Amino acid sequence: MKLAVFFCILCMFAVYSAQSASLYRWVDTDGKVHYSEQPPPPSAARMIEEKEIGTQPADDGQLPYASRRAAKNFPVTLYNSGCGDACAKAREHLTKRGVPFNEKNASTPEVQAELKKLIGALEVPVLVVGTATRLKGYDSEAWNAALDEAGYPESVPFLRPKSKAPVKTDANGEQKPATSGGEKKP
Repeated sequence: MKLAVFFCILCMFAVYSAQSASLYRWVDTDGKVHYSEQPPPPSAARMIEEKEIGTQPADDGQLPYASRRAAKNFPVTLYNSGCGDACAKAREHLTKRGVPFNEKNASTPEVQAELKKLIGALEVPVLVVGTATRLKGYDSEAWNAALDEAGYPESVPFLRPKSKAPVKTDANGEQKPATSGGEKKP
């Protein structure tokens, strides 16, 4: 029995340590690329990249489950540029509704080619929901209908804001972050 408990604890430790490992990618002076869990020797490396492997802790400001599920199944892309009021309203509409979206700037040649292939014209704003829904121009009712059909919530439920450090003002009126241990006077 004790052996089984010891084995379980050992397995849990192995899984935990494997999830929080770092991976180093570096190029040596000869141009050869190396991957290792150990940092490279300082004299042998030209370019070093460190990547964290494993799961990241959950963020307090995560999207609601319905939004995450809709974003996974029907990702939203907004083709936009500095076209004025319509483009600004399009971006604002998605932001107010709490829809996670990828915004592509239609002023670049690559995105223009993609947009022309997608809708056959160079017109912005364009909303793409999933792989089938493509809406040209900004029409709030049509956009809401497409987002509703994809399963995005109509409004963003209250999310806890991340706490910010309190700000204090000094004698000159400049703002400084408050210290947690109290201030010491000279």
